[in-house]
Amino acid sequence: MPRGPILLICLLFSLLLPGTAAAAPAGQSDDGILAKLKAVHGLKVVSKKRVSEKYTLFTLTFTQPVDHRHPGAGTFQQRLNIMHRSASLPTVLFTSGYSLYGGSRLSEPSRILGGNEVAVEHRFFGASTPKPKDWTKLDIWQEASDEHAIVQALKPVYTGNWIATGGSKGGMTAVYHRRFYPGDVSGVVAYVAPDDAVNSDDRRYEEFFTHVGTPACRTALRNVQREALKRRARLVPRLKALAKRDGLTFTRTVGSADRSFELSVLDSVWTFWQYFGTRYCGGIPRRSASDAAIFRWVDKIQQWYVYTDQGIAPYLGYYYQAATQLGWATLGFGHLKGLLRYPGLYQADSSLPKSLRSRYDGAAMKDVDGWVATRSDEMMFVYGEYDPWSAERFTPRGGDCHVFVAPKGNHGASIATLSAADEEKATAVLSRWAGVS
Repeated sequence: MPRGPILLICLLFSLLLPGTAAAAPAGQSDDGILAKLKAVHGLKVVSKKRVSEKYTLFTLTFTQPVDHRHPGAGTFQQRLNIMHRSASLPTVLFTSGYSLYGGSRLSEPSRILGGNEVAVEHRFFGASTPKPKDWTKLDIWQEASDEHAIVQALKPVYTGNWIATGGSKGGMTAVYHRRFYPGDVSGVVAYVAPDDAVNSDDRRYEEFFTHVGTPACRTALRNVQREALKRRARLVPRLKALAKRDGLTFTRTVGSADRSFELSVLDSVWTFWQYFGTRYCGGIPRRSASDAAIFRWVDKIQQWYVYTDQGIAPYLGYYYQAATQLGWATLGFGHLKGLLRYPGLYQADSSLPKSLRSRYDGAAMKDVDGWVATRSDEMMFVYGEYDPWSAERFTPRGGDCHVFVAPKGNHGASIATLSAADEEKATAVLSRWAGVS
């Protein structure tokens, strides 16, 4: 799962990389789509905009039960966008796992297939939030049921094959949807989706940080972390000054500027490999660097804003899900012995208000992991070699399933960043699932 808000931006752009377009009709068909959408029960067309020669963008809401187990106990409006080309072409169901992105961008599978895309905002993010918020209704089955309801409502309109996709938390969401409703789509493309089947076992993450990149780069990263923590007395006042200047606070979630500082420094190496990588090894400050240089580097890589009340607020849903079901990575940080003040800080609960901290239940992840390993079919997983989240990955062992790893790829790994042979194979598999030549 993401370590901070910049995941969403970086990941969306990674999924928008150009792909090899499969055969599809040019232009847009005149198939009376507006009337068909208006006729779908529970669906409201908010706006319609022609965005290109090929596509029309519809912004919509769909009425969902707050609790799919008790549909009569209240509803909320879930936002979605439809990039419409032709109702007979394949349709890609996309979610980032977070708020709905704006505009007319397409995910990579949509670009490859040249069809339609239905982009769904995850429940409890953005405007798709029940009022009042009953956080117990934010779990993987409820969101899968949201998407199931949307697919069932729109399948009579969009009659081509359906493909589900998403990246990181969105990729996990696509996997969970497939696990609970395997008949909804013809295939799944899950990008950089971690599989934290046993939350207490982080050996694969620890091993990743032991071998990723070069020894020199790993040493430089450990050194800059140590230097930052050694200079805590001088750097925390800088963080407080930055927070005062920008109107940022810490009291509702992480608790203090000092705790936020430590959490950001701990996270900086993870984020370095998640988004930056070997090309940026030369820019890591040396131990002799100034306080200002080290402070700026942490801000560039990790962003001090991430662990403030304001930075956390749009992502409370993620931290809640991580703390209750999804799990999180806990690292040992042996090289920082004697410099840390807050044992157990590196976990999801640290970013939640006390009222939302809850007991972790690992049953859901074990169930999904077992299902993917033994019963899944038509599923594709794309990971990045240098992405920490890709260290714990799904491992399907049967069916028409495929796992690809982008060489030196990070959290932006995509089909387009695979080796030429793997890109060709992945594109062929996706096109076959979608019924496109």
